[in-house]
Amino acid sequence: MDEQTRELPQKYHQAVVHWQQHNFPDYPALVESWDRFFPKDPPFCLCARIGQVASDVVEYGDRKGQPKATKPTDMDERAAKELFNTVKAQASTEFGSIQQHQGTLARAYDDQDRAWVLRVMAEELRHGYQMVHLITNEDWSAVSGEKADDTVEHILSSQTGSHYFAAFNLEFDSFLDNIMFAAFIDRVGKYQLTMQKVSAYRPYAESMPPMLREEAFHLAAGVMPLRRWVERAAKGDPLVTMAAMQKAANKWFSRGLEMFGFEKEPFSSAQVNLGLKDRTNADAQQQWIDECAQMLGDLSRRYVRARLPGNTPEEIDAIQQRLAAGETVEGIAPEEMLRLPDRRFFRRSFDGAYEMVGIGGETFADVDAYVAHLAGHLPEAYLASRDMRHYIDNLRKVVAGAMTVKQAVKNTPKLQRLGSTCPCSNSVRWVMDTGATSVGEESRLHP
Repeated sequence: MDEQTRELPQKYHQAVVHWQQHNFPDYPALVESWDRFFPKDPPFCLCARIGQVASDVVEYGDRKGQPKATKPTDMDERAAKELFNTVKAQASTEFGSIQQHQGTLARAYDDQDRAWVLRVMAEELRHGYQMVHLITNEDWSAVSGEKADDTVEHILSSQTGSHYFAAFNLEFDSFLDNIMFAAFIDRVGKYQLTMQKVSAYRPYAESMPPMLREEAFHLAAGVMPLRRWVERAAKGDPLVTMAAMQKAANKWFSRGLEMFGFEKEPFSSAQVNLGLKDRTNADAQQQWIDECAQMLGDLSRRYVRARLPGNTPEEIDAIQQRLAAGETVEGIAPEEMLRLPDRRFFRRSFDGAYEMVGIGGETFADVDAYVAHLAGHLPEAYLASRDMRHYIDNLRKVVAGAMTVKQAVKNTPKLQRLGSTCPCSNSVRWVMDTGATSVGEESRLHP
């Protein structure tokens, strides 16, 4: 069966278009310049894409071998509820990332970088549209207790500060955030979509292949500019430095780790047992970590090669090994190499939440010393953010014994909309959301 496209019922389609007009006003610029930057690709389609599934039967979990469900009511109740929450969270990430990208889009280094991010935003819009299609194409009320209209309204009324995951509640400080976000957070998206290709719910599984093809471009939109930027840094461009890229990587790595959910059993394998994923959270997370480390290693190699253009590939390998061992080689310091921080660094949920662990795995007993460490390894603009201040306030309370880690994880400021849910409304306020029910659970907004 060839891939099919479907349009939402008119009221939902227009709701997404209305959202786009207010949250993604640069979309028409992409349409106008598409043939210039993407001449070999078909025009963008704001539609749901239905792909093919690898198997007609459940491939993992307790119902392995049974036909895949085509309606929510065909599923085990727990699996249906888990999946419904996953679809809502997925929609939140898609629309949320557009809001983040929009804030710094105008700061792109050149027209190509801007066009690539515009395409990423448009495809995230289509992915959000796909999730709305899944929510509205079948009746989920028996398992969710929600009407489709209410669910869609909730999704489309969310702003940066009220999305499901912390990574989508951070304002971008510069265009470097646009690029690092694509390189790290969209890479998490690739793993989530890959795991969910086997979903026991056929319509969801059918949605994954088209989204994965588009996600590949999103990764390129992060990695390709970074490759150019490390070469500029190697040539001494004062506006692009390895230190700035390292700090941005530190900011996003911790938030990406937390998007995989619980790392310990029995939670890690829960969705595998329900037939919704093909691997545990812990396995997928480790694969993501390894891939991110490989990406930074490749960028560092390109930096060394640009600094020392007369060296052979074998000589570059040897130089990188010496740099990794802490040696300064031909004027290149070990600190100029990009690397991942310790996985416990700057964590606020799941394993390592509110532990004072440094970039290299060192531990801190004093809050002020740890805050100074964070200040030296995170982007300067981010240090002045409300998000950072709230993290430090929570950390001080945890260390002083005035708050438990569980309470700190729940104690997350979010924007909650007042009155109209139209995205053009400015009626918002900061509230404390305590809806999470267990240590490390991502806070969720309950309007």
